[in-house]
Amino acid sequence: MDQSLLNDRLIATLSTAFGVLATLLAVIGLYGVMAYTVARRTREIGVRMALGAVAGDVIWLVMRDVLVLVGSGLLLGLIASWALSRFVSSQLYGVSGSDPLTMAGACFVLALVAAIAGYIPARRATRVNPVLALRYE
Repeated sequence: MDQSLLNDRLIATLSTAFGVLATLLAVIGLYGVMAYTVARRTREIGVRMALGAVAGDVIWLVMRDVLVLVGSGLLLGLIASWALSRFVSSQLYGVSGSDPLTMAGACFVLALVAAIAGYIPARRATRVNPVLALRYE
């Protein structure tokens, strides 16, 4: 029995490992993009803070960009997964290729991880000293 399920277990383990690796790479990429965006907008953030913007306003300024990136990525991913689900349906056991609960869970996990990856640069942006940011080049 174990021998007959060996290939299926190997495929499941490899799929899980590659899925975790892909999620990690996506989070690192999103963090890098947002950190770069915050660094490029240091002067703007400094001016906003000098004019009275509070930390919540600055966080929302950065997180709005994160939401646009994550929302568009999730939308494209859902469309692609729905279109390609029939090709992997033979590898799925007990779940259909377009199971709504599974899709919602995956979207929630990806959105949560992406929000955390975007929150770190957003939080760092709130610590910008307005005087130093205005001198920043």
